[in-house]
Amino acid sequence: MDIFKLFFNHDQRLDKLAPRNANKATSEPEGTLADFMSPQPTYSKFYITGTLLEEEHFGLDQLEKAGHVIQQLDSVFAGHQIHSQNGTYKRLPQALEAVEIGEVMTISQGHINIDFNQLRISEESNIGHKKEELSIILKKGAYILYKEQSHHGFDLHLLSRKNIYSRLFNAFQPLVDDKFRFFSINSNRIRSERHFYFETWRLGRPPHGAEEVLPETIL
Repeated sequence: MDIFKLFFNHDQRLDKLAPRNANKATSEPEGTLADFMSPQPTYSKFYITGTLLEEEHFGLDQLEKAGHVIQQLDSVFAGHQIHSQNGTYKRLPQALEAVEIGEVMTISQGHINIDFNQLRISEESNIGHKKEELSIILKKGAYILYKEQSHHGFDLHLLSRKNIYSRLFNAFQPLVDDKFRFFSINSNRIRSERHFYFETWRLGRPPHGAEEVLPETIL
């Protein structure tokens, strides 16, 4: 059985992706009340993973329906192009086959100027070590996608200025059947590795923040 998990985390401050300036000049003016009251730019991040339950194989690509999941994710970005350091692709399956773990891909409708050499990714800690260049890409309206190492294969991280949760939900829900169970999970509620892998010990009673999506589930 496939256990498919879509983790989401919304309203993340975009400036958190940029390095902090610990050596702020004393002559630099402090923020005004208007600065404080103005909306802060935010982004959403999604973590897409899965478990082949009986074998306890962990990784999105380990699922029996892995190809279907990737095709559905590809449909979310219809009309876009996928760019990486090694080239440009029209379809997500080809892009994922070509890129390595931790290699950044950008997804956009038009060309944006990106120096992929500046996108430094730590394969060991990924999302916690993003640099300012990633926030610049998001501000340009592009999406960021990359493969992260899992126990037996890879998972996917997706960053977006827009909250595209409903588009992802609608893309993945049609895959649900007796052999494909889909859980939508609020990342803020999952505080331990044990809860992250809840399917291995309490599938019938998932932790708070993990909701199973059924064919009849309505957003």
